[in-house]
Amino acid sequence: MTTAPATRALEGVRVLDMTHVQSGPSATQLLGWLGADVVKLEAPTGDITRGQLRDLPGVDSLYFTMLNCNKRSITLNTKTARGKEILTELIRRSDVMVENFGPGAVDRMGFTWERIQEINPRIVYASIKGFGEGPYTSFKAYEVVAQAMGGSMATTGFEDGPPLATGAQIGDSGTGVHAVAGILAALYQRESTGRGQRVQVAMQHAVLNLCRVKLRDQQRLAHGALTEYPNEGFGDEVPRSGNASGGGQPGWAVKCAPGGPNDYVYVIVQPVGWQPVTELIGRPELATDPEWSTPRARLPKLGKMFQLIEEWSSTLPKWEVLERLNAHNIPCGPILSTKEIIEDASLAANEMVVEVEHPERGRFTTVGSPLKLSDSPVHMVTSPLLGEHNEEVYVGELGLDAEELRLLKTDGVI
Repeated sequence: MTTAPATRALEGVRVLDMTHVQSGPSATQLLGWLGADVVKLEAPTGDITRGQLRDLPGVDSLYFTMLNCNKRSITLNTKTARGKEILTELIRRSDVMVENFGPGAVDRMGFTWERIQEINPRIVYASIKGFGEGPYTSFKAYEVVAQAMGGSMATTGFEDGPPLATGAQIGDSGTGVHAVAGILAALYQRESTGRGQRVQVAMQHAVLNLCRVKLRDQQRLAHGALTEYPNEGFGDEVPRSGNASGGGQPGWAVKCAPGGPNDYVYVIVQPVGWQPVTELIGRPELATDPEWSTPRARLPKLGKMFQLIEEWSSTLPKWEVLERLNAHNIPCGPILSTKEIIEDASLAANEMVVEVEHPERGRFTTVGSPLKLSDSPVHMVTSPLLGEHNEEVYVGELGLDAEELRLLKTDGVI
């Protein structure tokens, strides 16, 4: 892993992280990777994911460790009078505050946006919620609920099957990335205005933003069938279309040998790629056959086209299929299983799959930062133990004495 430089992109930015589970922690971890000092404020019982989906008894779960690297942890009972006083001081000293509690939870603590502005006019206060204002506001938000209500599930799956969720966490971590964009923009605007501002991101809205091409196609339906889709018929809404790319160039996942669950290569057939494809599959005559030679001629029979390609690919291992296609500059990619990804040497070399040493669970593998800045490389730091930095923050930075720290613990404030 890269050694941390003297300064990094967000050096000096203090983030008060009042998030839990995934959408919020994914955002604050990105800020930590960029160099911000992220202080994760947890109830004395800790983020619920510390104990969820444990693979080893008595230690923080991978669910927690993989979302909370590069942070410090303090505990605080914000329901107590002294807890509210300490929270006020933490807000005063922070540049950014991030929370993803249920609607109104922070307000009920006594910390409305107006009150937060009074405490610190320069703070950027980011809230992640499931939905915007309206009939869905009070709905409980989960990853797949956001996918369902943001347009993803209705357009994922095969035409004759049910709507499907994607394995990518576009509702949680996808929203976290959107939140980071808003936070960074607000920090930048603060340089000219001197003021902080409220940043609000809803999970449903983030998923919808990622599904914008499907809304493009919904409007195109008014002018006729979506000919680049392999579906035989169209109603008044965008259908599920399996593994079709849905873009200008047709694509599909074709089977490879020996036929395992991930023995597939995704192939895109561009106009310029048709002639070499016909040679590879042993059907060179199709390159000049008027029934096949043009993209327009192939559109009505995309299913048959990929069937012909699959008859060839299914006789070869996916890595050989990949090699032969790439030799002709045909866009393609192997379907990589989670096992293959975690063992991929190139991903390790790019610091996208990294190993981290945890003081209790030992070494674990996690995802590295996808943001690569030439002057701000990421130094991965393990996730904190619960309350690990109480003394460092409360005594060393807020100026409480050791006796008060002891009493705070005894009284259940931390």
